[in-house]
Amino acid sequence: MRPPWNPKPGDQMIRQPRQVELGPVTVAVEQRETKSRASTTPLTLIYSFAILVLVSTLLLLLPFTHYGQNGFDHFFVALFTATSAVTVTGLVIQDTATYWTTGGHLILAGIIFVGGLGFMTLATFTIVLIGQQVTLSQRLLIQESFGGELMGMGHGGLVRLAVSIVAFAVVSQIVAFTVLAVKFWSIYPPGQALLQALFQAVSAFNNAGFVIFPQEEGLASFQTDAVVIGITSIMIFLGAISYGVLFDVVRHRRFRLFGLTTKLVLTLTAATILLGIAIFMAFEYRNPETLGHLPVSQKITTSVFESISGRTAGFSTLDYAETEQETNFMMTGLMFIGGASASVAGGLKVNTLAVVLVAVFSTIRGRNTSSAFGREIPGRQVRSALVIGAIATAIVFVVVVSLSITDGAFDFLDLFFEGVSAFGTVGLSTGITSSLSQWGQLILIVAMFIGRVGPFTIGIAMAQQSEVDRYRFVEERVTIG
Repeated sequence: MRPPWNPKPGDQMIRQPRQVELGPVTVAVEQRETKSRASTTPLTLIYSFAILVLVSTLLLLLPFTHYGQNGFDHFFVALFTATSAVTVTGLVIQDTATYWTTGGHLILAGIIFVGGLGFMTLATFTIVLIGQQVTLSQRLLIQESFGGELMGMGHGGLVRLAVSIVAFAVVSQIVAFTVLAVKFWSIYPPGQALLQALFQAVSAFNNAGFVIFPQEEGLASFQTDAVVIGITSIMIFLGAISYGVLFDVVRHRRFRLFGLTTKLVLTLTAATILLGIAIFMAFEYRNPETLGHLPVSQKITTSVFESISGRTAGFSTLDYAETEQETNFMMTGLMFIGGASASVAGGLKVNTLAVVLVAVFSTIRGRNTSSAFGREIPGRQVRSALVIGAIATAIVFVVVVSLSITDGAFDFLDLFFEGVSAFGTVGLSTGITSSLSQWGQLILIVAMFIGRVGPFTIGIAMAQQSEVDRYRFVEERVTIG
C-alpha cells in the first residue's frame, strides 16, 4: 500500500504524466512527486561560492596579510586575488610572493584548498566528522556541485564520496608537501622551505597556478629541476582528472573494465596532452626566448610540463609574452577545453567535448544514436553537452568583446588569451593582467567566477522549472548545411 503523502514546508506537488497503454490507445496519467525548492536549486551552489569569495576578500583585507596600503586599491586587489584563489585560477594583479605576507600566503593556501575541493564537499565532510546527519538537501547540493550524476552514484553514496575525496586530497597534498620540503630544505631556510613546500603542494593539486617563490623568475627558476617539475605535474594531473575517474581506475585497473566516463576522459585527456606537446615542439622549438636555447631532452620535458599545466593549472616555466602567436592561439583552445568534470579544473570539460565529438562522428557515420566503446550515450546527455558548449562559447565571446571595448589598446589575441584563461580558470597570461583597466579586471573577476561555477549550473539556474511536454507539434524539416 502506498504511504500517505506528507508534504514538508517548502515542498510543492509536481504532476508528471505517465504513459499508460489501454488497448490500442495510449493516455497520459498524472502522478505525484515532490520536489523541494530549497534543496534542488543550483542557485544555492552559486551563493555558496559567492559567500566564499566575500569571506576570502575580508580575510585578505586584514592588516597582517599584505604589504600594500589600505584603501580602495587594496580592496580591489584583495577581491581579485580572492576570486582567483576561490576559483583556483591563478591570475593576479599584484605579485603573490612580494605583495602578501607569510600570513597572507597561509590564508591564500587555505582559500585555494577550500576552493579546489568545493565548498559543499568540505562542508559535508565537516558535518560527517562531527557526527551530524547529512540531510537530503545537502546530498543534492553535493551532487549539484559535481555537475549532476557522478559515475552513476546515488544520493546515498555521495556522503562516502565526499569523505573519500577530502581524504584523498589531503593525503596527496601531504605526500607532495613532504617530497617538496625535502627538496627545498637545501635551498631555503627551514621555515621558508616548509612554507614553499606547503603552498606549492596545495596550489599544484588544486590546479591554482599561484607561486610564492622568492626568485624573480618564479617557477621558471626550477625549469630543469626534475623533482619540483615532476611533483607539480603529477599533482596537476591528479587534480584535473577527477576523483571519480581515479577511483574507477584504482578499482578496476584494466581499461576494458572502466566505465564509459573514465574511458572518454582518459582518451581525450591523453589526446589533448599530446596535442599540447606537439604545439610547443612545432612552434617553439627554435624560438630563442622559449625552447630554442634548451637541449633536446629539456625541450621535450618542458613541452610536456607546459601541455599538462597549460590546459588547467596555469603554472609555467616560460614567458607567454615571448611565445609565438600560433602557440598562444592553439593553447587558448586547450584552455577552453579544460580538465575533467567533477575535478578542480574549469573550462568546457573534456567530458562535454567527448560527448559532442562522439555525437558528431556518429552522425557522420549515419547512425541515429551516439555510441562509443560499445555503449550508447543517451540523447538527453548529447543535447545537454551541445547546450553547455553553446553557453560556454557565448560567455567567452561576451568576455573577449567586453575586454576589447574596455582595453582596446592591447593586442586582440592577448585579450582573447586572457579572457579564455579566466573563463577556463587556468591562469596563464601574456603579462597584461596587471596593466588592464579596473573595468577590464572586473570583467576577468566575473569570468573567473562564471568559469568556476560552470555553464551547466548557470543554465540550470536560469531555468529551474522544467515542464514535461504534454503535447508535440507536427514535425517539419529545416534546410541545413
